[in-house]
Amino acid sequence: MTDSYITSDEVSLHIADTGGDTPALVFLHYWGGSTRTWDAVVDHMTARCVAIDHRGWGQSSAPETGYTTADLADDAQTVLLTLGLRDYVLVGHSMGGKVAQLLATRRPAGLRGVVLVAPAPAKPVAVPDEARAQMAAAYDSRESVLATLDAVLSHAPLTDAAREQVVVDSLAGTPAAKRAWPARTILEDVSTDLARIDVPVLVVAGEYDRVEPVELMRSHVTDLIPGARLDVIPDAGHLLPLERPDALAERIDTFRKDLPTWP
Repeated sequence: MTDSYITSDEVSLHIADTGGDTPALVFLHYWGGSTRTWDAVVDHMTARCVAIDHRGWGQSSAPETGYTTADLADDAQTVLLTLGLRDYVLVGHSMGGKVAQLLATRRPAGLRGVVLVAPAPAKPVAVPDEARAQMAAAYDSRESVLATLDAVLSHAPLTDAAREQVVVDSLAGTPAAKRAWPARTILEDVSTDLARIDVPVLVVAGEYDRVEPVELMRSHVTDLIPGARLDVIPDAGHLLPLERPDALAERIDTFRKDLPTWP
């Protein structure tokens, strides 16, 4: 993948781009991830793949403020416009899935479809203060990242390399980016215009996801987005791009190939 940087609202956004066939796949990572989260998925693709580091994560720069769902959607939209993408599918995981839902309600030019991978719901559920306090401390140290990975994020065993990647990416997040999601962004309700989404939507869930359980995906995602359908990957937790990259890639690729012919 080729690395480059795009400026959005004075923030330097790192992107990794393979080039290739259209419709392209535009990847948005989870809270704690980076463009690297998608590497094992991208390895299975022949389509052009563009992965974005959200502000404050990976190699993107980090302002002290500006971490609302709308800010992150604005960043992604700037990347789409700057690259001149006119034929693409949004693929968002967890936090990136919430961003993808909001961006899709804007009906950006060239959007062909949306794949939501264990997405944070646009219409949030109540998260107890104690749980959010635990989230706020989850990426404080190597030990806390590993404890969160094993107790919450994953179900299927990860390779040693994947575990180390999770540790490094989680610790690399800036304080503002780490703090914003559990403190505010996870609580935002951006579901008002979900009915405006007018492209095919696939929701992919992990059978044993403890962060975004399958039933929550039904009640707070597929039931709210017109025509959205749910596909559950067996024996998987929340980190589908790392736990089951081959199964996830197969579902994304099939979805992409089955899209209606571009007019």
